[in-house]
Amino acid sequence: MIATESFEANGKTYRPPARPIVVMCLDGCGDEYLSAALARDRMPNLGAMVVRGYRGMVRGALPSFTNVNNASIVTGVPPSRTGISGNFFLDPVTGEAVMMNSSQYLRCPTILAAAAAAGRKVAMVTAKDKLCSILSHGLGDAQAICFSAEKANEAKEATHGIGDVEQIIGHATPPIYSAAASVYVFRAGVALVAEGRADFLYLSLTDYIQHKHAPEAPEALDFLASLDLQLGRLLELGAVVGATADHGMNAKNRPDGNPNVVYLQTMLDERFGSGHRVVCPITDPYVRHHGGLGSLVSVHVDPGTPIDQVADWISALAGITEVHDRQAAARRMELPADRIGDLVALSGRDVVIGVTPDDHDLSLLEGGLRSHGGRYEDMVPLLLSEPLNDAYRRKAECDPRNFDVFDFTCNGGAG
Repeated sequence: MIATESFEANGKTYRPPARPIVVMCLDGCGDEYLSAALARDRMPNLGAMVVRGYRGMVRGALPSFTNVNNASIVTGVPPSRTGISGNFFLDPVTGEAVMMNSSQYLRCPTILAAAAAAGRKVAMVTAKDKLCSILSHGLGDAQAICFSAEKANEAKEATHGIGDVEQIIGHATPPIYSAAASVYVFRAGVALVAEGRADFLYLSLTDYIQHKHAPEAPEALDFLASLDLQLGRLLELGAVVGATADHGMNAKNRPDGNPNVVYLQTMLDERFGSGHRVVCPITDPYVRHHGGLGSLVSVHVDPGTPIDQVADWISALAGITEVHDRQAAARRMELPADRIGDLVALSGRDVVIGVTPDDHDLSLLEGGLRSHGGRYEDMVPLLLSEPLNDAYRRKAECDPRNFDVFDFTCNGGAG
């Protein structure tokens, strides 16, 4: 018996139907990946789903990074309310640069916790273990299922709401640097729905393939075909499916194939002397994905140097497209002002911003650099298995966000 009680989270009301709800974050999956696969008939289940349901584009949160957008998706609100400004930030309390992986940094409750309180059987499965703490916020006493593909073999009933994951899914824990990690998440969703263990799920993938391969590459097409097979099984189980992405992906290379990097810390030190600090908020444990290089950085300016002078100088650098002071960045990009730098700088579509050459190990990158973080990766797909009702068709024509995906999935169906 699936609970049908509506619930509220962060000022929004959710009215999920009495069917399994499965919301997916297709990490790094810009719409061009789906278009390439659909054009080659590699995703027939998705093709049939969106003919009946809906396919459109939505705007993600900036910076277009994993932690930022996953936190917004599971809360339904922008970073200014979640408090998650990156994967990595300079903690103003301690002055230390730290990972923003802990739920202690999340400033609002999640949709998942509200659904569990309303009687839904909630499951949250991610590819990357780094997301588990933030996304499971508030689920500790809810008997919810929360685990990662990366550490599936370590999940225990007492701490993750489930044990014997490998036996339940029928596959061994995959390596995180693989397409299999994302497929494992989908397989987990299928198994949990099929066995009646969950009826309100959030499945978050990894962008390993998108970091390594362009949309038309055989590896990308094979990967999406594998996901499509699992999607078909979820649809056969009667699930209402909603999907979006946390960010897109672009090549960030010069014509010679080498990474196109603005080493901003090096340049600042040469121009203004020491005392300034560049923080790359894309930084996370998965350095083989991107080498810690993305298209948005925070700059903490030495108190003795006028901020406007530094901002004007950075703005004039080749490859830099935007520079905003703290308040302008917080207002224009909906960011928490206390968790960003004095300045926020963004780069062009094919450019990333780094600290110094010594801070980024590019030896692990194969075939050039593909990354994200700026405005050129913030438009992503929204996919729904159900046709939209009149109100949500109108909403889809305005400025929908990727963190509206639970709203569209629970409330937008015409049926």
